[in-house]
Amino acid sequence: MDRLTLLSLGSINADFQVRVDEPLGHRETLLAHDLCRLSGGKASNTAYLAAGFGHRSILLGRVGDDALAEQALGPLREAGVEVNWVGHAEGRSTGVSMIMVPPDAKKQIVLATEANDCWDDAAADAMAACIDGCETPASLVLDYEIPGWVVRRAIEAAARKGVQTVLDPSFPVRLERDLLGKLHAITPNLAEAEGLVGRAIGSVTEAASAARELQRSGTPIVCIKLADGGCVLAHEQELLHIPPGEVEPVDTTGAGDAFTGVFAIALLEGRLPREAAAWGVAAANLAVTGYGSQASYPARKQVEQMANGLLERARAVDG
Repeated sequence: MDRLTLLSLGSINADFQVRVDEPLGHRETLLAHDLCRLSGGKASNTAYLAAGFGHRSILLGRVGDDALAEQALGPLREAGVEVNWVGHAEGRSTGVSMIMVPPDAKKQIVLATEANDCWDDAAADAMAACIDGCETPASLVLDYEIPGWVVRRAIEAAARKGVQTVLDPSFPVRLERDLLGKLHAITPNLAEAEGLVGRAIGSVTEAASAARELQRSGTPIVCIKLADGGCVLAHEQELLHIPPGEVEPVDTTGAGDAFTGVFAIALLEGRLPREAAAWGVAAANLAVTGYGSQASYPARKQVEQMANGLLERARAVDG
């Protein structure tokens, strides 16, 4: 397998994760245990996966000038991610994600974006220069947990370079609609897809209709991540539902990032969109069987094995 280049632009966080033994919202103060201090953030997680899958992985983003920066970047550096393009925002904290995991595994996150939102022209110029100078074939995975104008600069730089872009539209209110036609793929979760199409989505058929609508807006490949761990794929004339695998979830933290990261890697490797979507579902499903995000991410062989079975169960849907 050739070693390709994946660039990850977006949030870089220090995660503080705890487990609670009661449903969230059950009372004002909950007792927690098993505090973990981890590296996290959407860009960090996709970069970690790219390195783990054997590719050159370049992380783009911002951290603070505090001790939390090493918590966020240290594990990535050890995994082989190139973090030298990450900038430091003077006088600001590194982004912090506070995560509570209840018994049903459906985490709740409070995100303080901090340095993730502290960009200036010099930082954006350096980011664009990295994209302009990267070795190809390459893909850019990015999210909206950084300023929208930075995302636009990155998408435009990628278009000039001929680099495929895969967007995780968190937060969807930051997405400028004219950029949909410049993307190669978009991977909203159900709530994000509802925000993008302006209506509730209550079934696989409705998700397929939303995916087709986003595709008509100009993005060739649309994958909507479903709450049960499956997805709906729209590509050319195909509308496909890929169901989830049979797993016992213990923590859903980082599962959506696992989907987007592995989906983008599979596309970069030249796999068909339906195969890439199955790889994404497999990665997300396997990720929920362990605690944390990066620490729970599966190896390539595990993903490939599960994905093959998921493709056998995939079905066309109307939309």
